[in-house]
Amino acid sequence: MTEQSAPTTAAGGQGSTARGEQTRQLILDTAMRLFRERGYARTTMRAVAQEAGVAVGNAYYYFGSKEHLVQEFYAGTQREHRQAAAPVLARERDFGARLAGVLHAGVDVLSPYHAFAGAFFKTAAEPTSPLSPFSAESSASRDMSIALFREALTGSAAKLDDELREALPELLWLGYMGVVLYWVHDRSEGQVKTRQLIDGVVPLVDRLVGLSRLRVLRPVTRQALALIHTLRH
Repeated sequence: MTEQSAPTTAAGGQGSTARGEQTRQLILDTAMRLFRERGYARTTMRAVAQEAGVAVGNAYYYFGSKEHLVQEFYAGTQREHRQAAAPVLARERDFGARLAGVLHAGVDVLSPYHAFAGAFFKTAAEPTSPLSPFSAESSASRDMSIALFREALTGSAAKLDDELREALPELLWLGYMGVVLYWVHDRSEGQVKTRQLIDGVVPLVDRLVGLSRLRVLRPVTRQALALIHTLRH
């Protein structure tokens, strides 16, 4: 009985060979370059395959569509974001410092893609687009990002209202989406204004979180959380 080699499967499958992973990464890197150079709408899977030097069928084997390429890009940046934020989360217990570290780490990871982000945002901003960060297709990456903000909170010394503690990670993620949107449109050198925005907003958030424990503010907190729950569902 002859020995069979481990099967090579598409993204996320088991038994991918090292060569298969290299091909997959090549296709992804090529797609990101073409998205930057040509824009998302004008980049086809055929063009990606040709530039990567692989058969079109091989490109589709690893990524079923352009949307799958972008979702893999989202997942990759989330993994990089977690790695970039790890040092400050390991070092700091202060909630404000942890939150600032996570937000700055996110900008660090996204910075190489700033020139591409504006054109791509036109597609991702469409409410029905599967590339929207709020879409069902983006749920895995969104959950990864929310989990990072949950880690920033739970590993801190912050003391806050229990109901707010449950909802805050998603609220922080929504705030991060606002920072990313500002970053997309930030034309300052090195996007320094985005950094200033983070450094200005974080102390306010930190203070509001601390004040949430005050009995006099609890009705307001619960009213705000109820409104958010209504809008979300």
